[in-house]
Amino acid sequence: MEYHLYLVKLGEISLKGLNRDFFEKRLKQNIKAKLRPYHSQFTSQKGRLFIRVDPLAPFELVQKAITTSFGVVGVARALVCAKEMNQIIETALTLSTQGRFAQGCRTFKVESVRSDKSFPLTSYQISSTLGHHILEAQPHLKVDVKKPDCTLYVEIRDKAYLYASFENGPGGLPVGTAGRALTLLSGGIDSPVAAYMMAKRGLRQEAVYFHAYPYTSDEAKEKVKKLATILSPYLGGVHLHIIPFTNAQLHLKANGAPEEQTLLMRAAMMSLSCQLALERRCAALVTGEALSQVASQTLESLAFTNSVSNLLVFRPLVGMDKQEIVHISRTIGTYETSILPYDDCCTIFSPKHPLVRPNSEKLHDSYQKLAIEPLLQEALENRETVKL
Repeated sequence: MEYHLYLVKLGEISLKGLNRDFFEKRLKQNIKAKLRPYHSQFTSQKGRLFIRVDPLAPFELVQKAITTSFGVVGVARALVCAKEMNQIIETALTLSTQGRFAQGCRTFKVESVRSDKSFPLTSYQISSTLGHHILEAQPHLKVDVKKPDCTLYVEIRDKAYLYASFENGPGGLPVGTAGRALTLLSGGIDSPVAAYMMAKRGLRQEAVYFHAYPYTSDEAKEKVKKLATILSPYLGGVHLHIIPFTNAQLHLKANGAPEEQTLLMRAAMMSLSCQLALERRCAALVTGEALSQVASQTLESLAFTNSVSNLLVFRPLVGMDKQEIVHISRTIGTYETSILPYDDCCTIFSPKHPLVRPNSEKLHDSYQKLAIEPLLQEALENRETVKL
């Protein structure tokens, strides 16, 4: 079978020394899972992963599978030939009539990397020779080494690899190399970004969403499912646990002081999430909280909600401002869904004047008096789980 070759550039993985094989193996597994049912073959060299894929696999599918895989800093569809200059020239001339070169390209340059130092020509000589032959074959082109319309890349390794287009990857570490966590996923802008950022550090995640029907609509639930679906390629798939939170929330509203209700609700969610995380063998929680963004995210408020969790809580957005978070949400494609006008239970049940500087001891006393654990256990047992 004749395969299409994809050259994948690795970033942080290349610095892992004796542990590099572990990270590369996980990356291969993650990409291969996305390419099912198409046949694929993987080989590794320093700083590179070469993937040969069944030609029946659509280019867009392969490109997305690779560029949504953490650990990848870039990918290119490449042509390969023997390390013989005549063949390299022939391959370069073929590429100079395809892709971006064929789409109105007026200026170009050649960038060569000679990893095999036994090759008789230097990188500069390779680039000069190929540039000369391309100019002869296509006199309408001009060389521009600073801001070219197109670039032809050449890598001399075990063979010669040439490519003329390059797509950036997300970087980071392969999902599944840093353990498991449970992410509290709302319908807002922040929590999907938090999930993305922790996946970038290799963390495999499941997600939990608290649904207070009929106070929160089915559209709100579908919105969260869509967010989880958008995140799924980055997370390597995700189990979304939907918790029926109505009874617990009404109990909170009836028995908690109005100004304390937001923090009591957050505490209940953290407590229930801990139970679910332990059941699902997750060692940490992930939230989209950012310091002082809202009343429930002040230093004192975060300390209180932390105190009801016996698991590590990751808050990757804690030092970011809203503009930075929105920028990432646009980049990963969650923003337009996050701003759909379907409120979650946190928004609907928020008091007009929530506590900003709570007294932790007093809040703990209020939480204990609620005696809400049986309702949380009931909600946990009645959850719906969707695999996306």
